[in-house]
Formats: sequence, structure tokens, C-alpha cells
Amino acid sequence: MESPFRANILKGKVALVTGGGSGIGFEISVQLGKHGASVAIMGRRKHVLDSAVDVLRSHGIPAIGLEGDVRREDDAARTVESTFKHFGRLDILVNAAAGNFLVPAQDLSPNGFRTVIDIDSIGTFIMCHEALKYLKKGGLGKDPSTGGTIINITATLHYGATWYQIHASAAKAAIDSITRSLALEWGEDHGILVNGIAPGAIEDTAGVSKLAPEEVLSKIKEKPLYTFGEKWDIAMAALYLASDAGKFVNGTVLVVDGGQWLSTPRLLSKDAVRQLSRRQETRSRVAPTGLPKSKL
Repeated sequence: MESPFRANILKGKVALVTGGGSGIGFEISVQLGKHGASVAIMGRRKHVLDSAVDVLRSHGIPAIGLEGDVRREDDAARTVESTFKHFGRLDILVNAAAGNFLVPAQDLSPNGFRTVIDIDSIGTFIMCHEALKYLKKGGLGKDPSTGGTIINITATLHYGATWYQIHASAAKAAIDSITRSLALEWGEDHGILVNGIAPGAIEDTAGVSKLAPEEVLSKIKEKPLYTFGEKWDIAMAALYLASDAGKFVNGTVLVVDGGQWLSTPRLLSKDAVRQLSRRQETRSRVAPTGLPKSKL
């Protein structure tokens, strides 16, 4: 689809995207680059990074790939510093690195639980912490009056409860809390906008392929509200938050899921509800319920 944003809306800005070599992170990298930003992508697999950088550069996007693990402070520090040294500034940090898998809680080892928390929650905080000196107003390469932007990719798993994803639900809840806390502290002290994006089910991503087997997907697609989104949808949300269009948005999590998280099973059809309502109305007129009864 054609972007609704001007092609130069991020001209002169530099973005660092963790998990930017594939999936949602890669699409965000592409769209940030197509709209004027220079892009650094971080990931653990060199061949994935190399392939992604080649595609970005084929679109005329200034791009570099940096190997690193968001769980390691030294990797995070090196990646942020390398981005600054290569492009001379850092304006946008997108934390899109994540880990997840389906497992009943009773079968999940503490180490498995810890791994997802480390990647999603602690990794997000580490990257934010290391990027602060470059993103804050008056920081390295920054204007003294304007801070940068942080976008944390989260989920809606923890809004209620989600089967077999206790680890990811806990991790995403922590990310949302990190987002709000940093928005408060760093918005006030450093002029940094910190927001989140909570994608729904997005086609052609590891999240869907790993978490929803084909037999589950076929059932989901039968429900009208459970249409699948596109990676483009999430990238457009990121563009909004990273651009001047989102300059007064701070501390919020933008849910981009077509309303899926609001959905509960429909127990009665609309026609059945109408018939029931008519019967109940007639019954209440004939024999009202709930009236006080005298003991006299």
C-alpha cells in the first residue's frame, strides 16, 4: 500500500532498530528509511543482517547492520556507539527484538521463563539505558531543545490472559510499565518521547508461524474480527510516533490489532438477542422482578 506520509517526513534522522533484520522490525526499518531516515539494524545472526542491509540499500536507504545481543550490556553499548559514529547522531530507537514460544505453564522451566524476560523486558531497558546519552536533548549529536524518540514493540497478551504464554505475557507487561515510567522520567528530564506499539496477529511473521499452527489459523480466520494485519500496519504506526505527527504523544501504547483484543465469544446471535429482549420486556411488564416485599 502507498504510505499516507510524506517521503521526507524523517529526513535527516537516524534510527536504530533491534530485531530489525526480519519480521516486523525489518518492515519498520524499511519504512523509516523510505521516509528519510538512515537506519542501523541490530541482531544476533550476521547472515540475516547482511541480507536485510542489502535490501535496505537497494531502496536507496543508508543502512548498516550491527551484530549484538540486547541482553548483553557491552553489545548494546557497542551497537549504540557504532550507530552514532557511523551516522553522527541517534534520533529514534525501536526495540523490536523478542522471544516467544507456546508452552503450558507447568512445562515451562524457570530458565525458559527467564530467557524471554531477558530478551523482551531486560533487553528493552538495556537498550534504552545505553541510548539515553544520545537521545536526550543536548546529548551527543542532539539539539539542546529537542530529545529523541523510543518505540517499544509489545503485545496485548497480558490485557486479559493468554493460554500457554505466561512468559511472554509477563515480559510484555513489564515492557508497558517500562514505557510509562521512562515516558514520565525521561519526558520530563530529557525531552524524550517513549511509546509502545502492541501488534495483533500479523501475517508472515514468526509470531504467527510459531504461535498459531495451521489448524488454529483456519479457525481464527472464520471469525470476522480476527482478520490478520500486515507488517506495513505496524510500520505506519511507528512512522506516526517517530514523526512530528506524534510530537504530543508520550507514555501510551498504541494497539494495532483491528480490535482483536476487545473480542469475546458471541454467545447468542443478534436475532436471538432481539427475541430474548422482547420476551423479557413482556415478562417484566406482567410480573416485575426485584420488587420489595412487605412482611406485613
